Amino acid sequence: METSSKHISKNSSALLVLAALLLAISIFVPIWRIELNAPQYPEGLELLIHANKLGGSVDIINGLNHYIGMKTLHTEDFIEFTILPYLISGFALLSLVFAFIRKRNLFYILFTAFVLFGVVAMVDFWRWEYNYGHNLDPHAAIIVPGMSYQPPLIGYKKLLNFGAYSVPALGGWLFIASGVLMLTVLLLEKNITKRKKMKPQIALLIIPTLLLFSCSETKPVQVKLNVDNCDYCKMTISDAKFVAELITPKGRVYKFDDLLCMQHYNKENPNADGVKLYVASFEKPEVFLSVGEAVFVKGDAVSSPMGGNTAAFESNAAAEKFSKDLSIQIVNWNDLQN
Repeated sequence: METSSKHISKNSSALLVLAALLLAISIFVPIWRIELNAPQYPEGLELLIHANKLGGSVDIINGLNHYIGMKTLHTEDFIEFTILPYLISGFALLSLVFAFIRKRNLFYILFTAFVLFGVVAMVDFWRWEYNYGHNLDPHAAIIVPGMSYQPPLIGYKKLLNFGAYSVPALGGWLFIASGVLMLTVLLLEKNITKRKKMKPQIALLIIPTLLLFSCSETKPVQVKLNVDNCDYCKMTISDAKFVAELITPKGRVYKFDDLLCMQHYNKENPNADGVKLYVASFEKPEVFLSVGEAVFVKGDAVSSPMGGNTAAFESNAAAEKFSKDLSIQIVNWNDLQN
């Protein structure tokens, strides 16, 4: 496909049109969400941040904020909600216009401005979280000396008995996808594909590949021994060989000091449908095994922290070697459910 040195290709134009469409959609759906989980709120609380408003469990969260001295959240207090829809609309419109004008230099300006906008937006979001988490009312009903309540910019953080989980919502993923599309255009126009001897059609695989990585499910995390607590029995986790983890469909990771605790938690929480269950390998505690693939040995000789007395192995051979000459049985995950 021929294209002048001053114009982007038709493939690149098509990608810019798609980027504009995704940006336009992101205005009408939540961009970010902060999920709060605690024993007294088994279904969790969710703060949804749109381009022009706050949504979700705002009233309940404001009630909790009042007791710990945090400012209450109101849409009208944030100038960002006034200008953000126009900024996103502007980028969507420019992407669409430039897709038809096809001027390469104009696209480079658009891409640079879009990246700067993303950086400034995340810095502003962090500043907002910092102010709300640190500027506390000294006369609040509950004061914990030295404690701040700043949620994580992205990821998970423990705040008193609440677990705060902060990730992009649908609109945020659409925004990221738009950036990936623009980056793909940049790579195409910089002749990266030619230097790598790739065809443009192959280069377009960058898009689904990057999206796949950005949207991939959360994996088990390493436990901090003698620091992290079991999310069921609340005991400090001290033995890595018996650690188990439950991951919700939203990516929240629950840690347990014993497989038995994870089983109890899973049964007692009806909202745990669709979760992923993992258990540490007894021989290699840093390796996590899916419960459906692990081979278990169960018996008093195992002696796990909370009396589950079950250890996980990667293979039948490893389980048989461990259980030799011991009064324990080799079982699978289904056996343990009975």
